[in-house]
Amino acid sequence: MARLPIPSLENAAADSKPLLAKVEAQLGVVPNLFRLVGLSPAALEGYLGLNGALGKTLDVRTRERIALAVAEANGCSYCLSAHTYLATNLAKLDDDEIALNRKGESKDAKGYAAVHFARRVAETRGKVTAGQFAEVDYLVERAGVF
Repeated sequence: MARLPIPSLENAAADSKPLLAKVEAQLGVVPNLFRLVGLSPAALEGYLGLNGALGKTLDVRTRERIALAVAEANGCSYCLSAHTYLATNLAKLDDDEIALNRKGESKDAKGYAAVHFARRVAETRGKVTAGQFAEVDYLVERAGVF
């Protein structure tokens, strides 16, 4: 049961409506999270800005792979549902890749490095060992994965 009512697009804050329209144009839907954050137009603008900044660093396939691995590690069914939709429809990942990503694996070398490390961070709640950092450093710096 929702503790906060999630506004419909028609009932969204006036300043959030154009931002939510952009989300709908990009994703084909407006996930509940965006409508809820849109209760505060400033918060929605900031959230979308953060997503935009991340998009300049990590491509959509890598971002969705990481999101799937972390959602699985956290046991968040809402996040899994949302990111499975985005992985399929936005990132164009196939079902086999999505299943691997949820386990912290990937058929793609860059994807594997990202999801494997992200899953470790989520499972250890940020208590990653020096050896694990060295492994990802090797993949990034020496193997040219990123």
